[in-house]
Amino acid sequence: MTSDAAKAEKISFGRDDGFHSALKKRVNEYFKTTGISKNANWKMKLKTVILLSWFAASYAFLMFGASTWWMVLAGAFSMVFVYAGIGFSIQHDANHGAYSKSKKVNRLLGWTLDCLGIGSYIWRVKHNIAHHTYTNIVGADDDIDSAPFARLSPAQPRKSYYRAQHGYMWFLYGFLSYQMILNDLINVKNKRVSRTYTTFARPRGWDLFGFILGKLIFATWAIALPLYFHPPLMVLAVAAPILWGVGVMLAVVFQLAHCVEEAYFAPDAPPAELKLKGWAQHQVETTVDFAPKNKLISWYVGGLNFQIEHHLFPKICHVHYPAIAKIVEDTSAEFGVSYYSHPTFFGALASHYRWLKMLGRSPASGGRPIFVQEENANAA
Repeated sequence: MTSDAAKAEKISFGRDDGFHSALKKRVNEYFKTTGISKNANWKMKLKTVILLSWFAASYAFLMFGASTWWMVLAGAFSMVFVYAGIGFSIQHDANHGAYSKSKKVNRLLGWTLDCLGIGSYIWRVKHNIAHHTYTNIVGADDDIDSAPFARLSPAQPRKSYYRAQHGYMWFLYGFLSYQMILNDLINVKNKRVSRTYTTFARPRGWDLFGFILGKLIFATWAIALPLYFHPPLMVLAVAAPILWGVGVMLAVVFQLAHCVEEAYFAPDAPPAELKLKGWAQHQVETTVDFAPKNKLISWYVGGLNFQIEHHLFPKICHVHYPAIAKIVEDTSAEFGVSYYSHPTFFGALASHYRWLKMLGRSPASGGRPIFVQEENANAA
């Protein structure tokens, strides 16, 4: 992606007070001392083979092996989990440039997202730039914009029906995958991924090739081939719930990292008056880890339960996050930065439920206040 592919206007962060510099130095020292590469190791490569093989086997089973309703149900559940799993792990690391030192390898594996129906070019703008830079800032971070269905930030207006959002949003989360697939075309047309800030150049060259080819591949395996071998109503009855299930998986994992009681949300203020602390501190305090000791969850969600570490070091492969989490936590404590981790998955889930309920009923509520008045400066 070219340097002018995306831009954000007016929002900036305070100068680094030494926190970000210390983090980078200590994490770099860890990799230098251990001699470990920051990119994918054999465990990540084995996971890649497992996930891609799992996907192929699940698809083949649904297409040609499932002959009873319970076999179809089992195959559909398998597809939901592996579909989301590829998104959590393979494409996520690759599109961050964390999987390999080779840009070609990252690009190739990043295209797995295109083959799943979601344009990696648009995703890199929406996720790597808009979300990772302007986390939990309304208007800039499109991931917290669920209007008119829900209120996820205290800076967003409240509607009367949001009082029930802690109940109905769990169902609506399932439509995230549909939204991501369809919004690609809208975002390319508008050259924008957030309501106010992040604009980008339309894909060209290899980016355009990958965008178009990915849509064709997705349409072939997800629509054309199933329709060739099976009746349309059967295809719809299986494919629609699978995509819905994938949406729930993706949405919930994201929400547990950012839309919980312990996370900070930027206040409602004009961009020119939005004065924030340093970028690294903002990332730590707008993000919450969960289930750090649960190895199964860590494996499946691609280290996204170590979301703080991911936001600070997105170009480090997720398999290394458990090792650097202690460094980040200790450095945060040293500099007085609020670092929070839910011990369990269900504890984080409960916190998200309470956050939805509180925002649905309260006109003015928010996370931990780190808003300060200081001269704006570019993040270090």
